[in-house]
Amino acid sequence: MTQCPHSPENPMCQHQPTCPSAEATDREAARVLACFPEQGWSLLCNGVIVFEDTGELLPDGSTIAPHRGPARHALVA
Repeated sequence: MTQCPHSPENPMCQHQPTCPSAEATDREAARVLACFPEQGWSLLCNGVIVFEDTGELLPDGSTIAPHRGPARHALVA
């Protein structure tokens, strides 16, 4: 597991370029610190937990609903 050098004293990571904050619209671009595919989630450097269904849990406890596109439907002739 990779450790990200952030703490309460240093809230932003030291990656170059730095990872986007949890409040940024591109928060999913942060580096993965821990990945648990068997459980369906990953922890990002900015503290966001992303789920395989594209839902998110933010560090403040708020949630982002999954933002997948609609399911593909087979055309019936």
